[in-house]
Amino acid sequence: MKRFVILSLLLVLLPSGRAEACTAAVISGRATPDGRPLLWKHRDTGVLDNALVHFRGERFSFTGLVNAGGNIAPSASPSDREVWIGANTAGFALMNTASYNIKDDDVPSNMMDREGIIIFRALGVCRDISDFEHFLDTLSRPAGVEANFGAVDAYGGAAMYEVNNSTCVKYDINDPSVAPGGYMVFTNFSFSGREEDYKGYERYLTASAIFREADSSGTAFTPDFIFSSLSRSFRNDFAGVDFGRDIDSIVDGGYGNGIVPDMDFIPRRSTSASVVVQGAASGEDPLHTVLWTVLGYPPCGTAVPVPVSEDDIVPAYMKLSPSSGHSIMCDTALGIKEKYVFRFGVSNGKEYLDLMPVVSGRLPERSLVGCCRESDRRIREAFSLLYEGYADGNMSGKEFRDRYIDISPLFMEIYLDEFKYFAHLLKNH
Repeated sequence: MKRFVILSLLLVLLPSGRAEACTAAVISGRATPDGRPLLWKHRDTGVLDNALVHFRGERFSFTGLVNAGGNIAPSASPSDREVWIGANTAGFALMNTASYNIKDDDVPSNMMDREGIIIFRALGVCRDISDFEHFLDTLSRPAGVEANFGAVDAYGGAAMYEVNNSTCVKYDINDPSVAPGGYMVFTNFSFSGREEDYKGYERYLTASAIFREADSSGTAFTPDFIFSSLSRSFRNDFAGVDFGRDIDSIVDGGYGNGIVPDMDFIPRRSTSASVVVQGAASGEDPLHTVLWTVLGYPPCGTAVPVPVSEDDIVPAYMKLSPSSGHSIMCDTALGIKEKYVFRFGVSNGKEYLDLMPVVSGRLPERSLVGCCRESDRRIREAFSLLYEGYADGNMSGKEFRDRYIDISPLFMEIYLDEFKYFAHLLKNH
């Protein structure tokens, strides 16, 4: 128990500054149980209000994660629109994380930060990874980026690209010498860049350890594994603690009260969404691609499956509401977070979170993560009953889309039902 006291004090003394950041992974189909690649982005940003939007691109329709209030209206110039992770009807999916150690020029800041614009443009025109590489080659220079891009396609492709204003380094996730386990984890530094400028290294250590342990134990890499083991993890391998596992022992032993600093966990106060694109296996219909999306703070949200489609079938509660300009589901998760997790408004209280309602198994009511887990399970089971018939060829694409539109309101109902203990907060939704 003395270990808990020392580590808790260590975390309190650690600095709490943060920049825009993400934790991410590219997983080849050779590492998943069904041969379908996975592309994960856990997004940290200053714009917490996120939503899903359907777009019709130059060649392909696509669905992507956007900022509420962002320049995404159909009338907006395509050169200004931004998407942060998405997938198109060709089965190509793309995302980014900011990098802070590969810019090697004096290009001014007002010409940088074009990653979201590049993702928007690429999803509209790229069929596969080869197309994306050609797309990168033809960008005007300086490209206006310092980033890691992750991509998968419906032809077996899976890669990560470290891109700055003039150069690109590719990592082929299908190459065992590059990714022995068939996956690559990355945060906010590039492996080819300056070590002294690594950012997000603590989250990289934690995510890498979780993936490595799962690989060693034979745990299947699935969207559910990512959400439950990473997006809602309160483990910090740099400090050697796992509060999700140990919080009850700490509190019961009198070594803490469950309130801890928000320091370098994968989910943070700045988290706006966690998305796993489950792509199509090589040779499979690209329209089998699904965006599993948790909007808002993942320990207070649920994973909703949204298939790619030529038509806009994004559930209304995931979209930008015409009245508020926000996603109802995102607002709900963020509201729970502020009410029960980051509930301290005095002094430096905003830098602390109360983990007792989040992960404790000793409370009279189910923990928030317990609510998430049960909501995810019920939604996954309901969707699987529909999706399997479509994937097996027993249902046309039109019938699948029509039936998806019919059942998707159920996902929000399940979410609200599992969080009914918090009904006094959710009643307006």
